[in-house]
Amino acid sequence: MSFLVNLALGLLFGVGLVVSGMSDPAKVLNFLDLAGAWDPSLAFVMGGAVLVAFFGYRVVLKRDRPLASPTFHVPARKDIDARIFVGPAIFGLGWGLGGFCPGPALTALGLGQSGTLVFVPAMFAGMWGARRLADGGYAARTA
Repeated sequence: MSFLVNLALGLLFGVGLVVSGMSDPAKVLNFLDLAGAWDPSLAFVMGGAVLVAFFGYRVVLKRDRPLASPTFHVPARKDIDARIFVGPAIFGLGWGLGGFCPGPALTALGLGQSGTLVFVPAMFAGMWGARRLADGGYAARTA
């Protein structure tokens, strides 16, 4: 059951990305181009997402448990380390250079958009490398 719920939510998310135009990297790049063809529509999409998440978390976390899982899966760590700054900085650089973030990139791949055949494999390679570094796999093998 949980798989079907996640599949339906993922499809809904993908449709939302296509309808809002966020699967088009030009939309993101135009948002970042303050001196040129600036397009503020991405700010409205992000603002809407933040509002829905803000109120949604407050409503949902009042429940004893989620509808499709035995427990909530929320982060337990509260400390601040370098990864909190480095990870988003790398994400932002990749987003600004490529015009894609993971969700829209996968959606654009399904739509056959150009550029995704390079971006998506590079994204997965970056995720794999980040996981290896986070797990200490590389350091443990070279020591």
